[in-house]
Amino acid sequence: MQKFGGLAAFVVATVGIGIAVGTINLPGEWYAALHKPPFNPPNWIFAPVWSVIYVLIAVAGWRTWERDKRGVGMALWGAQMLLNFIWSPVFFSAHRIDLALAVIVVLLVTIIGFIVVCWRADRAAAVLFLPYAAWVAFATLLNASIWLLN
Repeated sequence: MQKFGGLAAFVVATVGIGIAVGTINLPGEWYAALHKPPFNPPNWIFAPVWSVIYVLIAVAGWRTWERDKRGVGMALWGAQMLLNFIWSPVFFSAHRIDLALAVIVVLLVTIIGFIVVCWRADRAAAVLFLPYAAWVAFATLLNASIWLLN
């Protein structure tokens, strides 16, 4: 039972911090005024997609924590969380599309690194990161497109 308390803690912390960061750094008028590519999704899609992805990230983090708290996988998991939570303030609050692009590229590389490192040790944790990698790859393209258009 204690094991699942750890899972609950990972889910609550990951989703909770994600929601807090998103709430504090809303897109607002500045974002609405930017030129966006035709493939830009509607704003309402981001909250549900990120909510699901944060749960997947949390489960993968918990599995990695249970397997090796001080290993490379856990270090990559922590690094990607930090980068993930930094992106919104850089993009939406600081209005630094260029710096946000650098952050998201490093984030994507870190996510891929986590998948590679965990693939043999815990395939389930690696697979849980695949939708996240796909979404961040799309977000990277979107960030780059917005930077080029503005």
